Amino acid sequence: MSADDQGSSLADDLALRSDDELIALLTARPDLASPPPAGTAVLASRALAAASSALAGEDLDLLSVAVLEQTISLGIGASGRIPAPTSVKAVVAELSGRVDADEVVARIQLLRSRALLWGPDDALVTGAHASAALPWRAHHLTGPLARQTPDELRRQTDDLGERERSLLETLSRGPALGRSRDAARDADPAAPVARLIAAGLLARVDDQTVELPPMVGQILRGEPPLRTDDLRPPELHDASAKRRFSHSAIDAAAGGEAIELLRHTTAVIRALGVTPASVLRSGALGVRELRRIAKVTGLEQQRVSFIVELLAYLRFIDAGFPDPPPAADTGELAFAPTTAADGWLHHAPDRQWWSLAGAWLEMPRRAWQVGEPDRDGNALAALSGELHDSYAPIQRRAILETLAGATRSVPVDVDALVAALHWHHPRQIRRFSRRVVDETLREARELGIVAHSALTGVGRAVIDDSEEHTETRILTAMRAALPEPVDHFLAQADLTLTVPGPMTPELAEQVELVADLESGGAASVYRVSESSVRRALDAGRSSSELLTMFTTHSSTPVPQSLTYLIEDVARKHGQLRVGVASAFIRCEDPTTLAAVLRSDAADHLALRALAPTVAVSPADVRDVIDRLRAAGFAPAGEDSSGTLVDLRERGSRVSVTRQRRQPQPRRPVPSSDQLRTVISRMRSQDRAATARPAAKEASAAPVRASGGGESATALIQLALRVNRRLRVDYVDAHGSATRHVVTPRTLGAGQLVAVDSGSDEEQRFSLHRITSVELLDG
Repeated sequence: MSADDQGSSLADDLALRSDDELIALLTARPDLASPPPAGTAVLASRALAAASSALAGEDLDLLSVAVLEQTISLGIGASGRIPAPTSVKAVVAELSGRVDADEVVARIQLLRSRALLWGPDDALVTGAHASAALPWRAHHLTGPLARQTPDELRRQTDDLGERERSLLETLSRGPALGRSRDAARDADPAAPVARLIAAGLLARVDDQTVELPPMVGQILRGEPPLRTDDLRPPELHDASAKRRFSHSAIDAAAGGEAIELLRHTTAVIRALGVTPASVLRSGALGVRELRRIAKVTGLEQQRVSFIVELLAYLRFIDAGFPDPPPAADTGELAFAPTTAADGWLHHAPDRQWWSLAGAWLEMPRRAWQVGEPDRDGNALAALSGELHDSYAPIQRRAILETLAGATRSVPVDVDALVAALHWHHPRQIRRFSRRVVDETLREARELGIVAHSALTGVGRAVIDDSEEHTETRILTAMRAALPEPVDHFLAQADLTLTVPGPMTPELAEQVELVADLESGGAASVYRVSESSVRRALDAGRSSSELLTMFTTHSSTPVPQSLTYLIEDVARKHGQLRVGVASAFIRCEDPTTLAAVLRSDAADHLALRALAPTVAVSPADVRDVIDRLRAAGFAPAGEDSSGTLVDLRERGSRVSVTRQRRQPQPRRPVPSSDQLRTVISRMRSQDRAATARPAAKEASAAPVRASGGGESATALIQLALRVNRRLRVDYVDAHGSATRHVVTPRTLGAGQLVAVDSGSDEEQRFSLHRITSVELLDG
């Protein structure tokens, strides 16, 4: 069968398919629908092309690949290039013992639906470029190693000599294809490459190219090997596997991880607000800055890298000129929070969680690679362009979807998950290495999507996009997983507050104002100190308001030590009043002001007394307050009316310089309505191509008129009078040329109204866009 015959054969097969079958084909292979093909012959030609076959092979699992590979092997003709017909029975027989026959038949039907195979059961045909759909160049699933077990392969590789093993290890670390003159059939059989080919550990592609079988490469890399002796899908766990934790326990663990992540993310935002991080020349965030942030927040550097990448993707931090400038302002670009981060800080925990989880699913970057050496041996920096990988979100979703195939709440071993991923995505074996899967699961655990080696309820909601109201469903799952917010704490005599869970936003604001976090987790511990009480007083709280808050929200009696601390700090607080003069100091007690004027701070601030209770300074208000506190005084800020003002640092902010990119589907799939329109045009083109032109004699020329002028109008009017069909060549407003077989109904106002012969749909054609009209037999 020649290549032209193959195209005609597939075109005939496609023409006999129903509209629903063609929709299924174009949905699975959307590249065939763009631009809309002009008939099934064009569709068949596209489907047989090597580039389109390669795209079609991306979604094939290992069994589908084995069936296609076996069909190609059985159908190799005398030329060695164009596949000849084979039979379903022959394919089933060759794969027997490795998979059930009905599974092979099901895969043949799948490949038929995708136009990689066609023809009856006794004359099964595949295209000349069908091998482009395979994950590799050689036939490893039908080769000499295909029926060997992993243990047999290990023993075979262990028995190799040093030169042979070194050659295989080199190919396992890099591209699986290698070039060698010893690959030729007449090469020296004692050469290492020739010996490896003879042993089946290398596959000959041509006389100068060899390929390492994927199973051998995995064994050499220490990964779970691909089982080619058994083509059934590997189990994620056996039937006897039991749950170690209940559904609720796994979801509770997810909620706990989420609470910690939100707390750490808030800490990173505040740390960058206080001291923005400098930008490297490459536009990245340096390792030194990461270490500083990790030290300030008390987090691990890897955790900080992960959070920074998420925040940058969400545009909650960005590079810009901080406003207000930090104390050590260099006048250069720095990474600091944006105003969007302030909105996120005030969101409910479930919406905060969804923002971070959604960013991770969409983010085309790999945060876990921060710090690893690049090609030049330098450490990869956070937010650098080298971390970009457009396949990363697709890979994450594939890992989670495969994990979702396990029994709910039953733990899955990483090696079992890797084996399943390799079976479902054989073309991506190198991408789904054990390291990649392990690091992806670690990030998923930190986000509460995975817990105790199982997918959580939130994880299942996140990857399930089959229903409407996806975001509402995800937020509901997150609210159910998060611990119930508490509005109380336990005040202790050692000036600590124990909070038995996440606080309500109102209580969290009050507690974080008057106490410092000492240890986080499901039950947080805060410590009240003199400086934290002063912070609350600076914000405008009075001692009575603070005592009322503790009395209202403490489940235990408020200790006397806490009451004494608040009253003592409040007694000293505000004796000095600092305002804008540049700054003035006001004190009702002349003795206290005299002590200030005698202190070291007076020299630094250039204080000058205007009265026994008033002094002024050229320094700004913030500097005056900091100097006086360092000297042991307890000043408070006031405005021009004498009212206490909140002088807490809000941190620097930058304006967003870049808009967040919306994720784009890797392979856009047209809608069902769009595909029906494409198919309708194909049918119309097919009918137009097979319609017989009208002629008085068989040898006479057809009755045809070019353009939309008077001759075409006259021919259309003739067809109207004698009720004959027309073949119309037409160019629409988008420049697409189409051909239609129609029965004209009316002609007027520069338009032809006609009925399509196949669909009985009424269509309108502008006369100036008609390129030719041909009269057909009735």
